[in-house]
Amino acid sequence: MTHELRRSLGVFDAVVIGLGSMVGAGIFVALGPAAGAAGAGLLPALGVAALVAYCNAMASARLAARYPASGGTYVYGRERLGPLLGYLAGWAFVVGKTASCAAMALTVGAYVWPEQAHAVAVAAVVALTAVNYGGVRKSALLTRVVVALVLAVLAALVVTAFASGEADFGRLALDSEVTAGGVLQAAGLLFFAFAGYARIATLGEEVRDPARTIPRAVPIALGIALAVYAAVAVCVLAVLGPQALAASPAPLVDAARAAGAGWLVPVVMTGAAVAALGSLLSLILGVSRTTLAMARDGHLPSALAAVHPRFQVPHRAELAVGSVVAVVAATADVRDAIGFSSFGVLVYYAIANASAWTLGRRHRPLAALGLAGCGALAFSLPPGAVLAGLGVLAAGAVAYAVNRGRREHQPRP
Repeated sequence: MTHELRRSLGVFDAVVIGLGSMVGAGIFVALGPAAGAAGAGLLPALGVAALVAYCNAMASARLAARYPASGGTYVYGRERLGPLLGYLAGWAFVVGKTASCAAMALTVGAYVWPEQAHAVAVAAVVALTAVNYGGVRKSALLTRVVVALVLAVLAALVVTAFASGEADFGRLALDSEVTAGGVLQAAGLLFFAFAGYARIATLGEEVRDPARTIPRAVPIALGIALAVYAAVAVCVLAVLGPQALAASPAPLVDAARAAGAGWLVPVVMTGAAVAALGSLLSLILGVSRTTLAMARDGHLPSALAAVHPRFQVPHRAELAVGSVVAVVAATADVRDAIGFSSFGVLVYYAIANASAWTLGRRHRPLAALGLAGCGALAFSLPPGAVLAGLGVLAAGAVAYAVNRGRREHQPRP
């Protein structure tokens, strides 16, 4: 049984996987809470989130080109900062993104069958784990279809809302209620919608010509996602206004209703479910690859390092991740999952920026900005999410120390 993955992804597929990770359910659910924090400062908050994401994307792209192996920042932190920080990056990613997988699955359930949201969520996890088991090329093909459908739905909403006459661009103006703290908290919430831009870095071992492909694909995917988010945010804010947007549990659906486009409501609801499925597909891909890398290094059970001889995927890691996500999706609350996930992902990218700092002087300004931005956004999240995240990191550090001590005391052959 081989332990090497097949290089089968080019620039286009890499961009699509990145878009599939970003342009998902986040844009359908994050705008309301962000408007509640920032009010009319929603657009500046989107800019702050995008700036931090850009710094993170550049750090991830440069590191992935130098270390084109599965695992993302787990590998970069290990190689540049030492095994402990690499391990903590991988731990934060696996735990945080497992929560994010559950949030996406629950979003599918909420839109498809609200009364049975947990059951639908579990079914979605099982189905997409099976798709990923069949090979990364099949996953990339399905992601391409999902991205096309979601972009079409968002474009229809923006065009219809602007053409309806209900859009009032005076609602975009900043007022005295907008505060720096509110904008920062909103940026932390909106970061959830950007958090998939470096998914291709965790698939580095499956990319053709990674030194060229990864640095091109990551910023392209981020730029497209930012343009889409900005158009949707302007549309929804102009149609609903800050107060109505903050109070809406489904702002894009309410924007379609406010624009007098009742026919568009089921289309937007379907788009939200499809978007969540696309995000879930890519998330399972990324988490399973980081699990593979940590298992190779002995931080997780070595059985998870196996690669299927026919499909060339880390099949045991994918089955393990799918099983855990299914359990969480059956029991968790979606809002708690989102806050916890955001903290873990921001810690992950903070370590990526710290790793990029060590690459040389010309990389340090963006790396320093990204590191500071990740810290600021992480600690702007609700206190419960911050405390839970810190507790999980501490538990991971204890597990690392125990595992290291056990291996050091094992008799040498």
